[in-house]
Amino acid sequence: MSEQLTVFPAFFRVAQKCVAVFGNGDEAYAKVRLLLNTQARIIAYADDAEPEYARFLADKGITRVVAPFDAGQVEGAVLVFAATGDAADDRRIVAAARAARIPANAVDQPEYCDFLTPALVNRAPVAVAIGTEGAGPILAQMIRAQIDQLLQPSLGSLAALAQSYRIAAEKLLPRGAPRRQFWKRFFTGGVAAHVAANDVSAARREATRLLKAGSAVEGRVYLVGAGPGAEDLLTLRAQRVMMEADVLVYDALVPQAIVDMGRRDAERLSVGKRKGCHSKSQDEINALLVRLGREGKRVVRLKSGDPLVYGRAGEEMAALREAGIGYEIVPGITSAFAAAADFELPLTLRGVASSLIFTTGHDLAGDVLPDWARLAVSGATISVYLGRTVAASVAARLIAAGLHRDTTVAVVENASRADRRLLHGTLGELPGLETRDDLDGPVMVIIGDAVAGANFERSEPLSLGRTSDRPQDGPRKDGARKDGAQLQDQNDVRYHGQGA
Repeated sequence: MSEQLTVFPAFFRVAQKCVAVFGNGDEAYAKVRLLLNTQARIIAYADDAEPEYARFLADKGITRVVAPFDAGQVEGAVLVFAATGDAADDRRIVAAARAARIPANAVDQPEYCDFLTPALVNRAPVAVAIGTEGAGPILAQMIRAQIDQLLQPSLGSLAALAQSYRIAAEKLLPRGAPRRQFWKRFFTGGVAAHVAANDVSAARREATRLLKAGSAVEGRVYLVGAGPGAEDLLTLRAQRVMMEADVLVYDALVPQAIVDMGRRDAERLSVGKRKGCHSKSQDEINALLVRLGREGKRVVRLKSGDPLVYGRAGEEMAALREAGIGYEIVPGITSAFAAAADFELPLTLRGVASSLIFTTGHDLAGDVLPDWARLAVSGATISVYLGRTVAASVAARLIAAGLHRDTTVAVVENASRADRRLLHGTLGELPGLETRDDLDGPVMVIIGDAVAGANFERSEPLSLGRTSDRPQDGPRKDGARKDGAQLQDQNDVRYHGQGA
């Protein structure tokens, strides 16, 4: 399929110019409402307008011509809309417009359209137009609704204010980075905040201050949670700051598809830390963030999941504070939540589990049993990050602490992603996870009585072992589903035994 458009997107200048709309009903009504987003001088040719449409034209002060169609009526118009509801009449109107070399649009007749009307998001003077070349008007409206939510209502006022500073910025600021930094801060910093609060005077004072500061700009670092991997789980705030970044500093576990969502010309720096393979030490990463901040850059530090959950954000924040570099935390969805969602698994369950523990598993590899292990025995749900390589140690220590070996376990590789893999079993079977060579993505292990409430229809039993031992026909076998049901039954018995 060709990726080339059959139309060229463009904006017509229509301010104080005549645009003619022919029709008496809903089609003409819709076109006039769309044109009211502009400063066009609308003339409605409606000799038998429906009552509601006629009242609308009168209320809006729109010129109405009550006369049958005549080819001369298109003269002087810059655009013509044929919206009579009669295909033959619309074609005659388009033919007259084309004879006069005026672009025309016939409703629902693409072959008689010299231009197409888009779905419009209006933040004048900013406009976003969405077109599907006539293939899916409803799709265009759905996209319009999504974009409308993304753009602040004050965006138009901010853009209008920017117009008043454009000439001054061109005179006082050199081309390149200083001018670009000024406009970035204008549209994303204090000026935008004051406009959103409807305080235009404060916005002007802040814009003037930025202009006087010239090329002396302050850097800022955003510690951004990239989520568990699925692009559509990235927060709107994370996506916004990524589009404003000068530099993206990202970890190895952040998928390339998410890195690619950043500003196209932003510098991209991989600091690729994986277990046992660190391309940069944490001290080197801290120094890099400080250096970039001192250079006046807007830096996005992308971390898998949430930056405050095993993301070593504390060390980076401390380094930035000590250096006097401003920073901001942008939370992300942590992998435990994504893994639970993949399994439809309640991390807390009334009467069964009221506590939730996050751990890396390495807490259970030492000689001293962590304090939270006692909570696990009393029913808390345990989420073990990167738990495959310590699965045997985790299982052994928890069983030794008193957790029943039949406690249900859920394992998720690549949580939230299209290539995710779900496995289930018991704590006693968990050590076998450590020897599997068919799992090379990040693995989350969830342990606890609440796990028995998960949906095991799409998961594989841990007991099936390696890839070569698993069924090759895609969907799970009935026997595998029964295994999940048996786990549920076993845990139901234990719930009642504990007085749940």
